[in-house]
Amino acid sequence: MKKLLAVSLLSLALATPAFADDDDYFGPLNVPRDQWLSVSEVVQKIEAKGYKVREIEADDGVYEFEAIDSSGARVEGHAHPATGEILNTRPD
Repeated sequence: MKKLLAVSLLSLALATPAFADDDDYFGPLNVPRDQWLSVSEVVQKIEAKGYKVREIEADDGVYEFEAIDSSGARVEGHAHPATGEILNTRPD
């Protein structure tokens, strides 16, 4: 019985997905490149939210950016490629 329990627990542990950094997980966006906004359009949308964009690049299917927030703190974040919506930010 103990052996069955141990095997069951091990199977459960192996079946559970692990994400190295859940803050960066948006699910599969899979937005075709022809539907992406231009870099300047995304920068405008981010800056309309009160950020000053310092750097932006396309990486792993999203726009990654570094910016200064309204309080003067440096942040990095991700923006949706088709909408420019900010997906997340965190201190840089």
